[in-house]
Amino acid sequence: MGNIPELSKLEKNTISLCREVGAFIAGEQPKLISSDISAKGLHDYVTYVDKTSEKELIYGLSELLPGSAFLAEEGSVEHVSSEYTWIIDPLDGTTNYIHGLPVYSISVALQKAGRTILGIVLDIKSGECFHAQEGSGAYLNGKPIRVTDTSSLSESLLATGFPYNDFSRQEEYLRLFSELMRLSRGIRRYGSAAIDLAWVACGRFDGFWEYGLKPWDVAAGAYIAKQAGAACSDFTGNNNFLHGREIVCGNINIHRELLTTLKRCFN
Repeated sequence: MGNIPELSKLEKNTISLCREVGAFIAGEQPKLISSDISAKGLHDYVTYVDKTSEKELIYGLSELLPGSAFLAEEGSVEHVSSEYTWIIDPLDGTTNYIHGLPVYSISVALQKAGRTILGIVLDIKSGECFHAQEGSGAYLNGKPIRVTDTSSLSESLLATGFPYNDFSRQEEYLRLFSELMRLSRGIRRYGSAAIDLAWVACGRFDGFWEYGLKPWDVAAGAYIAKQAGAACSDFTGNNNFLHGREIVCGNINIHRELLTTLKRCFN
């Protein structure tokens, strides 16, 4: 699978699979009852929908790319040795989902030898599919997208995620939040990092930051944002945002200003 035509076919088939699984997820939401919800940790929930949709994704992706490995939120399979690894979150925004809020997504990324080459984020309720593949730019339902050209924080609209079970950096986070409230046009929190990053990619947000994230939260969204022209890094400005549990993303101007402010507030 070394050339773009084969990757394009894989992207198309993966999007179709995500839409099928997304239809199942959306259809199950009205049926959820309290006994369907269990806690994996503090304020960290899972339902049969998460687990079933992950299994469906893994089965379908294994058919599309036999022998590939998986890094998946609910840990349905072993992480086996392979040149190709799928990084998937079957339901990013589970808390939104169980409360009936319409912001939740499927996030799927593909890595080849540790380098991401494909990213898909499906906003399940809206039907918007953000996607990118190596060498092709970023798209929303097949139409090209690009980050904003906003030049300063004072003109920017930002997104973040609130700490919900890792409060080790809460004081620094609140200091940063307070400062960015004054410096920007506003801050939004929707509860799906994958969607936040996709909305940076298409220009709805100028920048995004969060800590406490896992690879499946950011792999696809960050790749799509980068293909749309965004800069992504960890809080120190280095490239360890996939496994480093922290990310700052935005157009080059906003990323630079956010990073400066982050470093000041997070020491």
